[in-house]
Amino acid sequence: MKALLAGVVAAVLALITPAFAAQGDPVLVAQAKTEPIDINRATAEELMTLKGIGEARAKAIIKGRPYARKDDLVRKKIVPQSIYDDIKDKIIAKQ
Repeated sequence: MKALLAGVVAAVLALITPAFAAQGDPVLVAQAKTEPIDINRATAEELMTLKGIGEARAKAIIKGRPYARKDDLVRKKIVPQSIYDDIKDKIIAKQ
């Protein structure tokens, strides 16, 4: 019962406070975030909140850093064009 209550409290706090979500569940992180994910600095967990990005692709993105542009993910063959098309509005490549 305590674990269930703790989970509910954490979920509510995550929706209220985006900074809290960054420490927890990747799904809550994605829901709470409003700014694009920086592919040059994001953790694997943050990258995995993107549609089509699982553990293997997140590791490949991290290994291929730094990126000058977000479309480098396709140019360097880290993600296929179809995945890139789904996530391009949710990512950025800050220098």
